[in-house]
Amino acid sequence: MAVAGSLAITAFGVPTSVAVAASTAASSQDRGRAADPQDAALAFDSAAYTTITVTVDGQPMNVRWYKEICYVANPVAAAAQQPGGPGGGSTTIPNTACGYQSMNVFVPESAFGNQRTPIYFAVNNSGWMASYIRASVTSGTSYNSSTSNVGAALKAGYVFADVANRSRGLTGTDGSFTGKAPAAVADAKAAVRYLRLNDATMPGSAERIVVNGTSGGGALASILGASGNSGEYNPYLAAIGAAGIDAKGRSTLRDDVFAANAYCPITDLGNADAAYEWLYNVLATRDITGENPSPADAAAIASQFPAYERSLGLRNPDGSRLTAANMLDAIRREVIRSAETYLKADTTHTIPPLGGTFEIQSGGPGGPPTTTSYVNDWIDVDSATDRVLSVDMTNYLAFVAEQATLKTTPAFDAVGVNGDVDSRTETNLFGPPAQKYMNYTEYSWNHNNVAGDGSGIDDTGLTWDQYTSKKSTTVDDQVHLIDPMDFIGTSADTAPNWYVRNGTRDRDTSFIVSLNLDRALAADKQVKDVDHQLAWNQPHAGNYDVPEAMAWIAKVVRAAGNPPLASGGHG
Repeated sequence: MAVAGSLAITAFGVPTSVAVAASTAASSQDRGRAADPQDAALAFDSAAYTTITVTVDGQPMNVRWYKEICYVANPVAAAAQQPGGPGGGSTTIPNTACGYQSMNVFVPESAFGNQRTPIYFAVNNSGWMASYIRASVTSGTSYNSSTSNVGAALKAGYVFADVANRSRGLTGTDGSFTGKAPAAVADAKAAVRYLRLNDATMPGSAERIVVNGTSGGGALASILGASGNSGEYNPYLAAIGAAGIDAKGRSTLRDDVFAANAYCPITDLGNADAAYEWLYNVLATRDITGENPSPADAAAIASQFPAYERSLGLRNPDGSRLTAANMLDAIRREVIRSAETYLKADTTHTIPPLGGTFEIQSGGPGGPPTTTSYVNDWIDVDSATDRVLSVDMTNYLAFVAEQATLKTTPAFDAVGVNGDVDSRTETNLFGPPAQKYMNYTEYSWNHNNVAGDGSGIDDTGLTWDQYTSKKSTTVDDQVHLIDPMDFIGTSADTAPNWYVRNGTRDRDTSFIVSLNLDRALAADKQVKDVDHQLAWNQPHAGNYDVPEAMAWIAKVVRAAGNPPLASGGHG
């Protein structure tokens, strides 16, 4: 049983260099032992590729495609019919044996013999949903490296890996829900371990893994980046036959990564409802926009936030404590920094004057875009100096909420609460495989009134505190094992490099979540580079700033120098 939502900034972390040295020594000792049969079964076949041709910025490029590499020895079989997307229905998957625990690896011709180039490790989850194997690089496709992160990675000579993983919504062959937390994290770690196991025979360097993800993928990138080499995952890794776990459940390989490239991460789920309701109630945003159907619930959930924020012990850049009392000012400063960065980046960039209009384009995939005008009543800019004069936070938050209806109350753990059975929130990420969902926050647990769902006081007779105090309880462990805030600043090997973006128009999560992540990373002595920003005028999205993000990756790679070659490798 874990205490979810805690952050020990003052804990002494094991420096990455020490952990690496210890891991290297352990690997050297293991060379004299019999090879692990599971590791032997996970050997990379360097000849098993298909050559495809793509075009990047008008230039043809040959790419070697290593198709659907199963990165675990004991994959969990999936049902052939999987739940469909938000529209319902179902999807038929062809690879039931390992389609959710495989990766497609694409090697551009400049990297055919290069074992020092970075590996761009793409996770493709949305809303923490399970991610079936996909191929972002397809034969005959043309890519623009200024707008496509795929094309930019290939042009830079990086190995590109599309990584599938189990997560919520996944149905197994027996009808159980086999993607419950922390399955997605265990799978991502297993993929990293596969790359480390085969580092000497694969192009690219497993010491230069850059994890990229958006939304649920941004959250997965964050926890993968935060929890490197934590032994808490070993039982889950052993169960799926991950590389580098011996018969006694001990780890002989590392699963830390070099960098995390996280967009609008849906993370810190154990506290995300409180952060969301506080942000959109402290200035009456829900009331102003007419989006407060459950005011009593919203107020009660929001009231939990100040104590949580205080418990983190985070600090602002000026050294002052970051608390609920100054959170709005911290967000305001980030919005100002975002606007001024945008204005100074290009002389053609402008922000409408007060009374002018923002022309916001939106539209779903496959549909025609629509443009809506919004009066600028919240940000005053001096166009002559590219400086922000003022930001009205009440009007700003209303501006965000007007563009997309605010989430339900609760925003992330709504299923079962006050009879809600239709919500598509993250509630089904938690609980045992035999159970469709389980409430994972105190408020939702204590207010679940759907009889027979196995969750809440009504079915268990126990309050949240009573239930989670039982040694047999696992839901609080599940919350803990997907939360980067519980690992940053601890003995886990946190990635040294972080690029975190959250759009200034993103209403899908609270700005507080990415801001807290940034402040926690800044306090972790293992972290060398944190590039966090609210991205100007962006919604809940990712990879909209490809040149900037790729330049950052190139910068941190240069700063780190050449990684050592794996044993048996060539340069």
